[in-house]
Amino acid sequence: MATRKKSVEAAAPASTATGAIGSPHYLDHLKKINDIYYDQIRIADQKAAYIFTFMLAFLVSSAEGRGVFKLQRYLSGDPLAIALSAILALAVVVSLVSAILVVLPRHRSTSTSLYWGGWPGNREVFLNANASLDQAYLFEQYLGNVDNLSAINREKYRFVGFAFRGLLVAVVTYVLLLGAGVSATSSL
Repeated sequence: MATRKKSVEAAAPASTATGAIGSPHYLDHLKKINDIYYDQIRIADQKAAYIFTFMLAFLVSSAEGRGVFKLQRYLSGDPLAIALSAILALAVVVSLVSAILVVLPRHRSTSTSLYWGGWPGNREVFLNANASLDQAYLFEQYLGNVDNLSAINREKYRFVGFAFRGLLVAVVTYVLLLGAGVSATSSL
């Protein structure tokens, strides 16, 4: 493992403090990482939208789904119906809230010239780097953007995981409720 780490360090581009970068392949690789991370953000948002849409459709179209949010269900006295209804309600809420948290805008404390929201603060730096032909600037910008996109992706996919698990629990619990013969109208 130590040998691999040394070889990775040896292959890394020269320090940007010297103003030099290594092989242009490193910059190309960072550009590719940026593209992939942008796509992954879009995919996370799409997954959340699908889960959210499915859960809303379930609540709108299913009397069982709506029934778990009615007090009468919990006053029925049937412990199985109460437990399954509470689990289903919690799973639906967790799934919906998590899906919403996926698509909320993400803000990072730092930005690069690659982010439109950070452009006003990065415009002058960009122009100065261009005027001095600072090769390290481009590498640093892509590297900083990769760091930001990575953090955003980790946060988004954490909530996608919660939303998906909530969806799975909701589906399984719904099937168990149907199998147990508990209906939304039986507790009225």
